[in-house]
Amino acid sequence: MNYISTRGNAKKLNFEGVLLKGLADDGGLYIPESTPVMSADEINSLSKKTYQEIAFHIIKKFTGETFPDSVLNEMIFESYKNFTSKSIAPLVEYEKDKYIMELFHGPTLAFKDIAMQLISRMLNFILTKRNIDSTIICATSGDTGGAAVDAFSSNNRVKLFVLLPDGRVSDVQRRMMTTVKSKNIKILSIDGNFDDCQNIVKNLFNDHDFSKNVNLSGVNSINWARIMVQCVYYFTAFSFIEDKDIPINFIVPTGNFGDIYAGYLAKSMGLPISKLIIATNINDILKRCIDTGIYEISDVIPSNSPSMDIQISSNFERLLFDLEGKDPLKVRKCMTLLSDNGKFKLSKNAHSQLKEMFDADALDIAETLKTIKHVYLKYNIIIDPHTAVGFGVSLKKPNLPVVTLSTAHPAKFPETVFEAIGKYPALPTKHKNLHSLSENIQCMPNNAQKIKDYIVSQ
Repeated sequence: MNYISTRGNAKKLNFEGVLLKGLADDGGLYIPESTPVMSADEINSLSKKTYQEIAFHIIKKFTGETFPDSVLNEMIFESYKNFTSKSIAPLVEYEKDKYIMELFHGPTLAFKDIAMQLISRMLNFILTKRNIDSTIICATSGDTGGAAVDAFSSNNRVKLFVLLPDGRVSDVQRRMMTTVKSKNIKILSIDGNFDDCQNIVKNLFNDHDFSKNVNLSGVNSINWARIMVQCVYYFTAFSFIEDKDIPINFIVPTGNFGDIYAGYLAKSMGLPISKLIIATNINDILKRCIDTGIYEISDVIPSNSPSMDIQISSNFERLLFDLEGKDPLKVRKCMTLLSDNGKFKLSKNAHSQLKEMFDADALDIAETLKTIKHVYLKYNIIIDPHTAVGFGVSLKKPNLPVVTLSTAHPAKFPETVFEAIGKYPALPTKHKNLHSLSENIQCMPNNAQKIKDYIVSQ
């Protein structure tokens, strides 16, 4: 399978090239030249398979001959052998046709582990085969950084630099990055928000001399591999549901549009998804775009669901490519308008398609706390604030069969949970000493050149 850029001015790559490259040289995002489509019989046959078997079946369609089958199988097995749930992503039915899918059973208690554990092994295989090293830069709104640190710690072929927005991630999220003692990992606290961190990452990729000199790669969801692996749990959710005749609706707490774009990919492959419902907080650019057809950046407002405190949803560009008739010229025009004017307007046809496939709703800070309390009192389930945003949206759609993705363990946001229910969620045993460990973090200005200089010095 070959991959092309959403902006049309980068050369085609195979999966190996896309995994190493991350962002296309023209600033666009890589997508498959054609999406593999599965028949209903093929999809239904997955119901008898394990998570790992389903993962192999789906991922093989995108990786082609990059990995021998035995190697890919082994990497998948190794990636998930230490998850605390045998199901990897268990589906909990709390009411008839109402489900929560728990995606937080990995080593850093967030859905990012599901992709990052496998990507680290894929990347290591390719680097070893080529006998080269790589510099990985990662922007995080909270969970991506921790997942990357765990996945790449002590990898002698990778130097990992994580950019986090100063003071805008939870204490637990930060400590899962800063307390890991590995020489190949540097945590940089940036004086800015997540969008600033993400812009620095894109700036570094777009400096082609720098990118080539340090062999730069990325593990944010700008890297297609993240989308590909996250697509798997949409198929496993369908495999768990017994009544296949009920239309599935997924509610996805999202800021950067990666997790819900993985659902769009699953739908494009043939999974019978009715609606993909965006759940967002007060930084509701995606909801506003669906409502109005205008994608317009506003100021980032700090909230109690900080991983969604985002205005520039990078993966929306992948969807935009499809909405605008797979025309890279239209994508480039929209991205230029976004850069120059802070907004662009979808064509009438694109907006109509968007509303047909997606829905969206938002919760403010008070509603998020109220939802955490409601779920605890009614179901005796403690959820994190991002899951609460998704659950709160489901409450606004009482007659709709839904699967709400639960993206993080509540113990990653203890202060918010305590504010809602008056008790702190316990950290799993593996992390019980997290608050007694020393931290190692470098404070940096919101300046791409300074970050480049620091990376070169390291």
